[in-house]
Amino acid sequence: MPASPGAPIRYACVTCGKTFESAGVVYRCPDCARRPEDAHGFPTGCLSVVYAPPGGKRMDKGGAADIESFLPLPMSRRSAFPAGATPLIAPEALRKRTGFANLWLKNDAASLSGSLKDRASALVAEQALAAGEDRVVLASTGNAGASMACAGAACGLRVILFVPAAAPRAKLLQSLLYGARVVPVQGTYDEAFSLSIAYTERFGGINRNTAYNPLTVEGKKTVSLEIYNQLGCRVPDSVYVPTGDGVIFSGACKGFADLKTAGLADRVPEMNVVQAEGSNAIVQSARSGRQTVIASARTIADSLSVRRPAAGSMALRFLSETGGRAVQVTDVAIQAAQAELAHSAGLFVEPSSAAAWAGFLQDRQNLDPRSTVVVLLTGTGFKDVAAAESLVSLPPSCPSELESATRFLSEHYHIQQG
Repeated sequence: MPASPGAPIRYACVTCGKTFESAGVVYRCPDCARRPEDAHGFPTGCLSVVYAPPGGKRMDKGGAADIESFLPLPMSRRSAFPAGATPLIAPEALRKRTGFANLWLKNDAASLSGSLKDRASALVAEQALAAGEDRVVLASTGNAGASMACAGAACGLRVILFVPAAAPRAKLLQSLLYGARVVPVQGTYDEAFSLSIAYTERFGGINRNTAYNPLTVEGKKTVSLEIYNQLGCRVPDSVYVPTGDGVIFSGACKGFADLKTAGLADRVPEMNVVQAEGSNAIVQSARSGRQTVIASARTIADSLSVRRPAAGSMALRFLSETGGRAVQVTDVAIQAAQAELAHSAGLFVEPSSAAAWAGFLQDRQNLDPRSTVVVLLTGTGFKDVAAAESLVSLPPSCPSELESATRFLSEHYHIQQG
């Protein structure tokens, strides 16, 4: 067991409801960890950090959220690794096209490593440093690994990253450039996940695996605290979240729930899951009322490709509590959404982010056009340029003379000169 990171943190088990405090590094509920898991259901023993307002005193409704006061550890390395503080964008053209005048895009593609995962990585880096550890281990399809490698480089930590060998090349190169020890695994994300846990159990270090380490949810909840502040200290009506293993969704939900617990808000938004049709375990489970592990996951949105969501149980609970909907979209719709965000909002996002926009477009008939809607964009398109190559192609060259250039513009772009 690593050294104590400081003050005790209170945890609650999503599966059995057990609550306990620990000053050490904890991953799963100790009671549930002793019981065999059902491979046909979602992982059990997932922990949630219990939030309580500082000093036990509720805050004034509508006041600004001091984000660090909502976290279980102090953020001492914020100047070295400034996670969060990403823009909330008012997309004028998309507002006009959809008829939603209060539509917003939360662009976490602007994060330091290019994805929302920086929020979790920053907190796990603090956890490792506080516990006297210099090594962080995780599995990833790309974004979490690149993010943790980025945080590790900034905070002086070694990162060991297990990835499916088929993960996007750009994400793997990014992790290697940051100095991570990358282990491409001949298998799926789920297999890389299990391997990373086995490695940590034998050789130590902090395991950053999404949902397995409860601080990943805590870090990701800060996106909702920021949205609340950026909207003038109010919560939106509906939020659309791209969802794979359920941790970003659970984190976003918990952020708004903690705002309500603090007294700053009197409600939680309608939180909507968006999954790719080829990786829809949470959607299937929500619709059937029974946890469903899919046989295989396949989608162009690699960040959403998960058979057995690590935080599936937590995500389903939040989905029910917030009255949200489970939406699934095709890869064709994801590609169209990626192109539209680029053409009409100037945002080049990866397919997983575009899935959230596709989900909103598909589901918007269920919304009041006057409502405040936030679509969460989680990663930059530069992480998976190959996916964008199916949307555009480079034109041939033309001679360096005005007449040729004029003819080129007419032939390829139908631009006629007066």
